[in-house]
Parts: sequence; C-alpha cells; structure tokens
Amino acid sequence: MAKLFISLFLLFSILVSNSQNIFDEYQHLFSTPRNYVVYQTVSEMVIDGKADETSWQNADWSDYFQDIEGVSNPVPTWQTHFKMLWDEQNLYILAELEEPNVWAYYTTRDQIVFHENDFEIFIDPNRDTHNYFEFELNAQNTLFDLFMPSPYRNGGKYDISWDAKGFRSAVFVDGTINNPADSDKKWTVEIAIPFSALKVAGEYSIPKNGDNWKINFSRVQWQTEIVDGKYTKVKDPKTNRFLPEDNWVWSEQGVVNMHFPERWGIAHFSARPTGKRETAFVYPDEEIFGKYLWLIYYKQHKFKQENNDFAASLSELGLNEKIKTETGETVFLRINKNSAGFEAFLEKNNGLIMSINQDGLLLNTKK
Repeated sequence: MAKLFISLFLLFSILVSNSQNIFDEYQHLFSTPRNYVVYQTVSEMVIDGKADETSWQNADWSDYFQDIEGVSNPVPTWQTHFKMLWDEQNLYILAELEEPNVWAYYTTRDQIVFHENDFEIFIDPNRDTHNYFEFELNAQNTLFDLFMPSPYRNGGKYDISWDAKGFRSAVFVDGTINNPADSDKKWTVEIAIPFSALKVAGEYSIPKNGDNWKINFSRVQWQTEIVDGKYTKVKDPKTNRFLPEDNWVWSEQGVVNMHFPERWGIAHFSARPTGKRETAFVYPDEEIFGKYLWLIYYKQHKFKQENNDFAASLSELGLNEKIKTETGETVFLRINKNSAGFEAFLEKNNGLIMSINQDGLLLNTKK
C-alpha cells in the first residue's frame, strides 16, 4: 500500500511539472488521499468499546492522523488511528485516541460535541460530494449526528433532526474520565453504523465487493486548564475567546474545513474475510481524472469572486481543452455556462465522461 501511495504521488508530481503547472496555486487541495481496505468480519461483533473480537485482532490499523492542513504543519501531539470492518448489515469502526487527560461533560444526544474533544466520521457513499453523513462522539459516548444535502460552501444546511437509526457505539477509557488528579492513557470508541441508516430520499446502498466510498475521520482537540477541579478550555486573555482547537485528521484536507468532501480518503470494500489474503487497492477514475474537474471548479469560483460571474471558456481560466494525464492518457475538457452557473465535462477516448457543476456535484457516467 505504501509503495502504491508513493508511486501515485510521484506520478502526480510528474504531471504537475509536465502540465505547465496548472495545479500550482491549488497544490494544497490535490494531495493524494489516503485509502483503507475494509474487510469482512469473521466473528460476532460486540459493541463495548474494546477490541476483543477476532475480527478486530485481524484487522489492520490505519495510518496515524495528521494535521488537517497536511504534513507541512506540526505532527499531532497525541496519536490517533482506527480500524474498519463490515458485514451485510453494518460498517464497524474502532478508533483509539491517545489522551493523558480524558474529559467530556456533554451527555445529551445532538449537543454540539465538537465544542469538547471529540472523534468525528464523515461518509459520502456515492462520492458525489452531496448527501453525506457526519457523526461525532465524545468520551461520554454522546452522539451528534447530522445529514448534509450539500457542503456549507454550496449553501448546504445541516439537518440535526436526522438520526442514524440503529447506530450503536461504546467508549472505553483507559484511565478515569473528568479526573484532573491522575494521568490517563487513551480512550477507545467502537461503532456500528447500519447501512440502512444511510438513507437518501428513502433509499440506501449496501456496499458490494470492490465498491469505494469517500470517508474521513477527524479529531478535535482543545487546550485546557483546570479550574475548580474541572477541565476548562483555555481562553485568549486579549479577546476572551477560546484558543483555536487542533484538528487532526486521517486524510489531509489541505484546508481547515472538513466539508470539502472531495478531499476525503477512500474506503475500499473487500468481500474477503479480515486476516486472509490481501486485496489490492487501485485508485478509482474520479480520483485520477476528477482532479481536472475540481481544478475547473476551484478556478471558476475564484474567477467569479474577481469578475462577478463564471468564465464561459477554459481559456479564461488558463486551461486547455486537451490535457495529457499522469497515466499517459489524453482527456478532453469543456465548459457550458448556463443560467444556474456552469457545468464542466471531462471525456476520455474509452467513453468515460465525468461532470461537475457550480455546486461541486460530481457525476460519473459512461456513453
């Protein structure tokens, strides 16, 4: 997996150097997303916050989390990683968060738990950056779940009234929660998300062997001090506002905003049991070729900020209609400006057509 990641990164570097630096201004938004192969369970899963099951013992840990903006920022103070598994009913997640001071005071569902230290999950099953799901849990196992019809940048409004039916989770604290008198080791959260809960317009999809979902994980970490025997977030004495939180993520966003779904990592579902022969991961077309449409999207929105309207041609954005990719293939780009905004298209000789519009809705179809 590491060799594939490095090879893809090197190929992308070659692409940039050979494509007149078309990505230069937006490099932070085009790092290679991380991937994780999700294998099937081999034992009954008991959601208790502990990795007792054979399935968890056989599953691989993810890469450790990094700063949300990428490796150029400081390495997180405390390590975080996860495992994933699945069966016909559920997606299972086990996360370990190193923490010498485990604290959490929110205990009511749908309290905004990222105002405390928390662990967060973002899932976009069909990878179009719309109609996605967010789950947040603190060390009290308090859940804040919501549905996003589209990202905030595209006018999306969160739906807190949405609840993931059948969602189960448990937290195990290796230490004592809310006790400043001692030092803790970590807290572990174990989760089962029913596929049936991930409904859009009354329909849901159970992943099949070989399917890819966009997914990312975030850890929000606040600076604290002890006041009257309780953990309290530290304020800036000049502004009386809380100091900014740290945001540590699995797959870097390149921007301090989790609601860039195109920047999330990839969960690849394998029908093989965990612990058996490995499944090779291959980056899907929307990651290899979709970056050109996302470049158009970013450039279009910058163009509109500067000119009060979207560009009507690729040349106005400094792009060509014909581009040779890092795979050696040639893709063809075009833009249609319309009353709603714009739609951009990418086509390959083998018939692959992808499109993106002014709202960042990414679609993948074939002739």
